[in-house]
Amino acid sequence: MEKLNLTLNSNRSEIQKFEEFLESVNSKFNLSAERFINLQIASSEAVVNAIVHGNNEDASKKVYVEIQFDDKSMLIKIRDEGKGFDLQTLPDPTSNENILKESGRGIFIIRSLVDDFHCNSTDSGTEFVLVVNKT
Repeated sequence: MEKLNLTLNSNRSEIQKFEEFLESVNSKFNLSAERFINLQIASSEAVVNAIVHGNNEDASKKVYVEIQFDDKSMLIKIRDEGKGFDLQTLPDPTSNENILKESGRGIFIIRSLVDDFHCNSTDSGTEFVLVVNKT
């Protein structure tokens, strides 16, 4: 199992640094183009959530990324230094009262694009774990 780490500042401009990091990892892992695009969308959404919602774009806080992979799967951990949240209290973005809202779909999108998703949230931060398998 190979493991790589990246620390990001809480600024939206850091998304490009993350995407370049993910591309370099995939050059070793070799997901198909379609599966890589799905992973890129899901993991970039998770990084944006960590920067914007977790850390509130606070320059004193960081986002920590760890990517582990072997010949079968890739696991991406994205952790912020925010106050945490309760995943169970998020509104359903597919319900009639939320369907036209412009936000609130991040977790839904992430879940739909990866093979496995976990969220661990405490009052000292949130960690998203995304897994994609080589098929």
